[in-house]
Amino acid sequence: MDKKEILRHIDHTLLKPYAVWEDIEKLCREAVDYGTASVCIPPSYVGRVHDKFETLNICTVVGFPLGYSVTAAKAAEVEQAVRDGANEIDMVVNISDVKNHQYGKVEAEIRMLKEACQGRVLKVIVETCFLTEEEKIAMCQAVTKAGADYIKTSTGFGTGGATLEDVRLFKEHIGPGVKIKAAGGVKTREDLEMFLEAGCDRIGTSSAVGLLKGEAAKDY
Repeated sequence: MDKKEILRHIDHTLLKPYAVWEDIEKLCREAVDYGTASVCIPPSYVGRVHDKFETLNICTVVGFPLGYSVTAAKAAEVEQAVRDGANEIDMVVNISDVKNHQYGKVEAEIRMLKEACQGRVLKVIVETCFLTEEEKIAMCQAVTKAGADYIKTSTGFGTGGATLEDVRLFKEHIGPGVKIKAAGGVKTREDLEMFLEAGCDRIGTSSAVGLLKGEAAKDY
């Protein structure tokens, strides 16, 4: 798999809470230069990035990283992100609702946020490190029924990141219209190729551009 093919599946990511504008700007310039699928940035930077990099595909996060904001607050975040110029939204499910097996409630929230996206891409972070296999399967079903575009493994802020086992489980249980995004713990070029070959359409990482230039992996 050549570098260009890998990079077109990368959400080039910087979500550290102390990221300054110079860091975000560098990320965006790399995304333009290397042809990544998107940049994934904090909501507070979306408007400024949209103004400066008009053709860049901007992804941002909602209910991030813990997921337990009320649905109305998440919907307001989505609406603001859309107004600011985001094309893709990565939302975190309410993990407590999942652990309480309130799957219908989780599905309803996903559906509401998909409507708030107004046609933009919605990726649903289920934070697999906290879930049982039964709960992961239930999230595959909820994401599919609610009409979201992607199921995503992790925030990168939990106790674990993407695994091949979870990607394979997702492939078995998601509907035909749902794609898979792996995130967290993707640290080598071999990892990038492995997750793409396993069926992921996107990988969220801060390391891909550097890895493909021969640099060491970053944190996310």
